[in-house]
Parts: sequence; C-alpha cells; structure tokens
Amino acid sequence: MKRVAVLTSGGDAPGMNAAIRAVVRTSIYRRLEAVGVMKGFEGLIDGEFVPLTRSSVGGIIHRGGTILKTARSERFKTEEGVNRAFFQLKNAGIDGLAIIGGDGSFRGAQKLYEKGFPVIGIPGTIDNDVAGTDETIGFDTAVNTALEAVKKLRDTASSHDRLFIVEVMGREAGFIALEVAVASGAEYLVVPELPFSLGKLCDKLHDTRERGKTHSLIIVAEGAMSASALRAQLQDTAGYDARVTVLGYIQRGGSPTSFDAVLASRMGAFAVESLIEGKHGVMVGTMAHQMALTPLAESWQTKKRLSPEKLELVEKLSI
Repeated sequence: MKRVAVLTSGGDAPGMNAAIRAVVRTSIYRRLEAVGVMKGFEGLIDGEFVPLTRSSVGGIIHRGGTILKTARSERFKTEEGVNRAFFQLKNAGIDGLAIIGGDGSFRGAQKLYEKGFPVIGIPGTIDNDVAGTDETIGFDTAVNTALEAVKKLRDTASSHDRLFIVEVMGREAGFIALEVAVASGAEYLVVPELPFSLGKLCDKLHDTRERGKTHSLIIVAEGAMSASALRAQLQDTAGYDARVTVLGYIQRGGSPTSFDAVLASRMGAFAVESLIEGKHGVMVGTMAHQMALTPLAESWQTKKRLSPEKLELVEKLSI
C-alpha cells in the first residue's frame, strides 16, 4: 500500500477534521501518501482529489465541520456512479480509502468493497445510531451543545414557572435526547424507540404541579414527533401552555469536545493501521473503550439500542 485517501460523507459532525488529521498523519508516519477527496461521493465520482500533507491538516483538530466538505450523492446510488468512482480511485493510484460518515455513507463504502476496493469506515455522526461502536464522532459534542442550551432554558422556566419542550436532533434515534434528558434532569422524554403516552405525560405533569413544582422540562427527539405537535396535544388535551424550543443545526457545529477530538484521533489512526494490515470492508469503533472492527453491513443491519439503564434513570430521577 502506497497511497491512502479519505473522504467525509453525509451530515457533518464535530470531530471529522480531527479524524481527517489522524488519517493523514498516520499515513505519513507509515510512509504512505495521503489524499483528500472533496465533497464526498460526488467528488469521488468526479475525481476531485487533493494531496494532503502535515501542514494541510495543521490546526484543524479543533475546527468544526470538515475541510474536505461533504455532500449527498444521488449519482453514487447508481451502478454507473459506483463504477465511475471505482475507476477514479484506480486511476489516481489510490490503494485504500477511509470513509468518515454514518450508516448511509457505509452503504456506499460497501458497494466499493464488493467491487474489490479496500475501504474502511470511520463512524462520524452526531446521531450515534451506528451499530458497532459505543459512541460515534460528534455525538458527545452535540449532546453538550444541546445541554448548554437546555440549562439556560431551565433558568427561564424556573423564573417564569413555565413548561418547556425542547426538540433535539437525532434522525430516527433517541440517543441525543436520552443523554440530554438524564444530564439536564428533565421530567419527561419522548423518543422514537418507545411508545408515546400522552396520558402518562399529563399524569406526570399533574403530579409535579401537585407537589408544588411550577416548571417542567420535556425533551423530544425529532424522530418521535415535533415539539410543536406535542405542544398542541398538551394544549388540546389538558390545557397546558408550553413554550417550544427547536435546537436544530446548532448541534452539528462548533469545536469538538476533548472526548470527540480524542475519539476521532484514535479512530482515524486505527483505520489506517487496519488498512495496512489488510483489514477491509469493516468499520472502526470502540467497544468498552477498546478499539474494535465490525463488518460494514452490521452498522445498518443491526439496530443499536438505547441504554435501558439510562431510560430507567429518567423515570427514577424525575419523581
């Protein structure tokens, strides 16, 4: 192996740049050339390759977003697009490809692997919904960004005796919502993985009022329902007047936390070492704090589940 390429795909996540840096510098350390692919699979199809050096990745470890840019690619979903990408990689003399992204990106990686190209996945998504790793790059930062906002809203809720509903990101998964709910001491959690009971929520809010607590916080995962829809249901059913805050894309930006910067660095370096060792068609991850490899297909075929312990904590500690 002489030349390793790296690309970022799908939604950006804090820590992607740290992973790019680790891939590049580990490649150079192993006397390999490093190449960046601009704009994800779209750039791969068009052959948008740029050489990456030590200085190319200097000072990016704490930058949010991705210096390689990212984009969705409808063309890569076609056989023609995959074939074109495969040709571009071979034509550029690239011997291995590290793909940083979520399960959708890994589906694309699998297509290249099935054609015989050495690929490895690095899980970068704030949603933390990729099986095969305890945490994905960007998840910790997104949680802390959301938590900072929620803590400020708590102050306002307490001052004005308000009921607040906060909607967080996560696609069809409730990992961000669960983590924020536990850390913020939320009274109620709504996630896609659990059936929603409006009656149970109303009972909970009634009990808190009976105990003299005049402010409450509900955390809602975007994949379960919108905060506005929940507000309407509470208003129509029980007359509760709630304030709604949708945190949105702010959760995807900003400098990575130290946890994410370290995680991304470990994953990027391990990905290169694994490629050198001939381990392809896999995704790097951490299991019980140890580096691990998982077949790419498992990242989307296996359903990653919320922690039962943390779900129980929300119930126990919100009484």
